[in-house]
Amino acid sequence: MDNEVYLGLKRVFEQNLEAALITVTSVLGSTPRKPGAKMLVLADGTTVGTIGGGCGEAEARREALNVLTVGKPKIHYLNMTADLAQEEGMVCGGIMGLFIEYLGPQNSVEQTELYQDYLLALESYDNPILVTVIEANEERLIGKKLFIKNNGDVSGDLNLVQLNLIARESVETGSRRCQPLLISLDSEFKLCETSVTKAAFRLLIEPPTTVVKLLILGAGHIARPLATMAKILGYEVAVVDDRPSFANSARFNTADTIICNDFERALDEININPQTFVVIITRGHRYDKVCLRKVINQPASYIGMIGSRKRVKALIAELEEEGFSSELLQKLYSPIGLKIGAETPEEIAVSILSELIKVQKGLNQNGKIR
Repeated sequence: MDNEVYLGLKRVFEQNLEAALITVTSVLGSTPRKPGAKMLVLADGTTVGTIGGGCGEAEARREALNVLTVGKPKIHYLNMTADLAQEEGMVCGGIMGLFIEYLGPQNSVEQTELYQDYLLALESYDNPILVTVIEANEERLIGKKLFIKNNGDVSGDLNLVQLNLIARESVETGSRRCQPLLISLDSEFKLCETSVTKAAFRLLIEPPTTVVKLLILGAGHIARPLATMAKILGYEVAVVDDRPSFANSARFNTADTIICNDFERALDEININPQTFVVIITRGHRYDKVCLRKVINQPASYIGMIGSRKRVKALIAELEEEGFSSELLQKLYSPIGLKIGAETPEEIAVSILSELIKVQKGLNQNGKIR
């Protein structure tokens, strides 16, 4: 969830305002935003966040205002055809599925408290995974929610035992996903293809954030092209180094966050979740070891470290002697990057990003790593 929308939701509940929350649930073809993108529409018509702008967003806003009038959630398919997009100077031509839900005084106390608890869990870095019923053969079920924290605690209720079980199972198997998951079920609660069978239920499963963060530990020669290329690919980029002459905005003008601090202290302050990819490319063995020791127990979906096989093997042996399990250390991707014959810093950055993309695509398909 974008921070802007998160803050908007907090204001809605703190001030008891009326609003409609639009969530992109699916996309087909070329669209400006991907599943998980959100926009909040307040009762006065003002918006927070975006699902892409232009004519399509204006239509979504109108539908949201209708939801505010009736006080009930709905599914809306936004057809951003080529002709319509061209009028706005856009090149989109796809279809976005939107779930639009009402937030405000007409909600039950339980619904309001659940959303407030969810926002608090986000703020507390509990990495909650949110499950919402967006379609059901019983209207009373639409909009029902539950969320599961990283410690397994469950809040909320989908109002059917079978749906609760499926939600928990789906979260457990896909907890490392970087993108939302849409599950379609038939009337017997079995997975189904909507192109063949009309779904009786559809669940939207959302990770705490759909923004994948790339944490680069070390601000040397490889880090510069890596940060620039990663930003182009849509990663939220953070760079850490303890040298002011390296960790600065002049060298990393595209990075979202630059931290100039001791690696150990810096990592104590950084939230690493399943949407975090960690690349260790410090200036030496000692600093690599400090970083690996701090991150290997974290729930990052990717931890990669540069270095020769001999050097990495020696470092892993040292950590095993310190008590780290060999199973845990198998999470490490090293030597880092795909084998493409890379030699220059730019080529090595490409090889690292290629491996990140490969891992991320695998996670989004099955929710599991390796």
